[in-house]
Amino acid sequence: MLNPAQTVAIFQRQSNPLKVTPGTTIFEEGQPGTEMYGIIEGEVEMIVNDKVVETILKCDVFGEGALVQPEGTRASTAIAKTDCVLAVMNKERFLFAVQQTPMFALEVMKSYSDRLRKIKHFLL
Repeated sequence: MLNPAQTVAIFQRQSNPLKVTPGTTIFEEGQPGTEMYGIIEGEVEMIVNDKVVETILKCDVFGEGALVQPEGTRASTAIAKTDCVLAVMNKERFLFAVQQTPMFALEVMKSYSDRLRKIKHFLL
């Protein structure tokens, strides 16, 4: 079974992944979001109110929240912690992947659930 980042890479529109260097802002909290990302290589920090709340690792996805929320805005800022290679998926392709590949949808939900559980345990 493919991990979520591999599935994003398969469905991405461009043939070349997005490469970013450490410190690069991938997206900003409160801004409109039209794409989600899968980490092929590297680590990405998620920041809320100027505080790192989690680090997303290779094979995971991030940014999907803006694709499913009615307002379509980012809930955090994503900054490359290391050199990163990212697969990018727009909303149209995301919806297609969810409809045509149920395991992709389940893996994205699992990723999101795992990350939420970590945050909940951190808060307690």
